[in-house]
Amino acid sequence: MKHVVYWVPVFVWAGVIFFFSSLQVEISPEFDLQDFLVKKTAHIIEYAILFTLIYRALINAAGFTVSKSFKVAFILIFLYAISDEYHQSFTPGRTPSIRDVGFDSSGAVLAWIGLWKYLPKAPKKLLSWARTLQLL
Repeated sequence: MKHVVYWVPVFVWAGVIFFFSSLQVEISPEFDLQDFLVKKTAHIIEYAILFTLIYRALINAAGFTVSKSFKVAFILIFLYAISDEYHQSFTPGRTPSIRDVGFDSSGAVLAWIGLWKYLPKAPKKLLSWARTLQLL
């Protein structure tokens, strides 16, 4: 039962993503670069967070190796991104986009690189924080 604590944040964050995908939006007749950049950056960040939470749960609750956790977390992110786009097809003002799946997946890749390549070289204070969050 103690492993549930690692999965609760995953499901809460997935619920947050689902909630925001359920919000109706106004269709703009013209392209707005600032709006585009804000929305796509949000896609990247929200899925980077979800990737990190899934990775943490797989390492700590499922007992996966680091390598397997990265791979499984990426596959789960990709599948959730596809399901999120399908879900948006039922929301007024939204349309599913394979491009958004790419932005979502790139958030996972950026989190993967950050956790794998840069976190081990981080300053001691950040490493201590990562250990407290059980990311290492």
